[in-house]
Amino acid sequence: MKADDLSQQTLRETIANVIAAHWKLFLLQGIVMCALGLAAVALPYVWTLAIDIAIGWLFCVGGVVRVVSLLQARKLAGRWWALLGAVAAIAIGVLLALRPLEGVLALTLVLIALFLVEGVSAIFAALDWRHHASNWGWLLLSGIIDLVLAALIWLGWPATAAWAIGLLTGVNLFFLGLSLVMLAIAVPSSPKTRA
Repeated sequence: MKADDLSQQTLRETIANVIAAHWKLFLLQGIVMCALGLAAVALPYVWTLAIDIAIGWLFCVGGVVRVVSLLQARKLAGRWWALLGAVAAIAIGVLLALRPLEGVLALTLVLIALFLVEGVSAIFAALDWRHHASNWGWLLLSGIIDLVLAALIWLGWPATAAWAIGLLTGVNLFFLGLSLVMLAIAVPSSPKTRA
């Protein structure tokens, strides 16, 4: 057996053993994500606005924290550029929080990019997980659904912006949670992880 094959096998066994040891945490996280996903699907308009406003406030708080820390670090290289970035974050946060309908359009485009990246990464992760768990197909399904959701948002944009963030984030959370639940159930019973 080659050294690379041996190190990959060792890494696979280590990952599988870690998941087997903490399968209850994976299960709990999956259940919580499924519940949040169902809530977002049930109230997509509310969740869309709530997410937009929450992101706005996060930008504001993060920007203020950066401004305060940068004002205390007087000799920091590039301080004025970082301060400019912090002020821009505050301005964007205020706009998102005070004008959520306009912010929803921009955030919908960001959501498309997020689903594309998540979908591709979930598909590649699933292909790697096929060596560790018999239910790796659930993670693959989650990645494929992310790509389909990105396409649906893009095809209907900007009309889909009013409900897309809430509904599609809910669907995404539900299926990602479901994949974690299925992984948590499968790994402890896998022959490779039994002691």
